[in-house]
Amino acid sequence: MALPRFGAEDDPLTYSIIGCAIRVHKKLGPGLNESVYNECMVTSLQSAGLSFRRHAAVRIPYEGKILDKVFRPDFVIEDEVLLELKSINAILPVHDAQVLSYMRLAAIQRGLLINFNVALLKDGIRRFILTKAPGGRLRR
Repeated sequence: MALPRFGAEDDPLTYSIIGCAIRVHKKLGPGLNESVYNECMVTSLQSAGLSFRRHAAVRIPYEGKILDKVFRPDFVIEDEVLLELKSINAILPVHDAQVLSYMRLAAIQRGLLINFNVALLKDGIRRFILTKAPGGRLRR
């Protein structure tokens, strides 16, 4: 069964972010270090007029306290979408779990995981949306 198509009218922000990543991938291709794609995404996101925080420290809540430890997602865009970049042979379940954990801890409901080490970037994109389950718990 084919998945429904996703377009700009469904979520213009993530659509724009993916467009930025496609531009980077078209210019550079696969096979480079993740830090190169990360740096190029800064320029691409700026060119698109998107506000973002790169490697922003996000504090971790635990049992009613805020820990001194932080995590640093690659990007938080418009305070609405968490973006993690990879340049790896294959996305594994642990990478999905990383993004979902980051999203829960940052209280951000939409996320993107983009692997630049693919021939066609569309094959390296994972989109995540957290929703509230009955009882108020977040679910994927």
